[in-house]
Amino acid sequence: MNIQKYMAFVKTVEYGSFTKAAEILHYSQSGISRMINDLEKEWNIILLERGKSGVKLTSDGTVLLPHARSVCTEYEKLQMEVDGLNGLQSGLIRIGTFSSVATHWLPNIIREFQKAYPNIDYELLLGDYTEIEEWILNGRVDCGFLRLPANSEFETIFLEQDRLLAILPENHSLAQLEKIPAAALCDEPFMLLEKGAKAEIAEIFERRGLIPNVHFTTWDDYAVMSMVESGLGVSILPELILKRTPYRIVARELDIPAYRKIGIAVRNKKTASLAVKQFLNYLQYR
Repeated sequence: MNIQKYMAFVKTVEYGSFTKAAEILHYSQSGISRMINDLEKEWNIILLERGKSGVKLTSDGTVLLPHARSVCTEYEKLQMEVDGLNGLQSGLIRIGTFSSVATHWLPNIIREFQKAYPNIDYELLLGDYTEIEEWILNGRVDCGFLRLPANSEFETIFLEQDRLLAILPENHSLAQLEKIPAAALCDEPFMLLEKGAKAEIAEIFERRGLIPNVHFTTWDDYAVMSMVESGLGVSILPELILKRTPYRIVARELDIPAYRKIGIAVRNKKTASLAVKQFLNYLQYR
């Protein structure tokens, strides 16, 4: 039971809320709150400051959090060994992902993987490339979808090459062209998609010595499409996010084709749980 209390403490801090921690750990919000209250009574200290905006660590909580997290990590390792001895019957896979993969790949991937391993649970964290790399490094996720090349410390598996396409309003004059010169996009207000420090769209212009007329920058693919649909400018987006899009926009190839390489990354495959290893193998050979 103490392990569950430690997990309640760690997850509440990670998510900044009792409600989210309860969802992840499959408890009620009141149950999570009671477990943390029990810890505070047992240790005779206050771990968290409660407020309308969520929870924050106290100074005592900050000191104890790494130790609680270490206990939880060692417990997970114990469970991994047990699962390995018994065969893969259950487990948890924590995945870092960006929006296009979460929307268009993961539902089918998880559905097919569940046919072989129906008792595996999943925790998905949505972020940009930089955030996902940080989550892998600090152990917040077991593996993450990334643009390759990624951090040299990771083991990576290449999955797919995704075209980058020019995106225009339906009635735009450039939409009549089969292939759009990158230079022509610089003459228009540009909606720039930036996913953290890995600026794949900006690199297209940099390689050609061009400077786009950037009016709007975001890491949200859908915000870019909405802006383009409204006639506020043009953009370049990965083809994957354009599947089944509800927006009235036109996608065209660039005059010089551009791509992003998508892969899955893990800190160390040898030390990964059996569930994560099987998931990586499935992705590699699907």
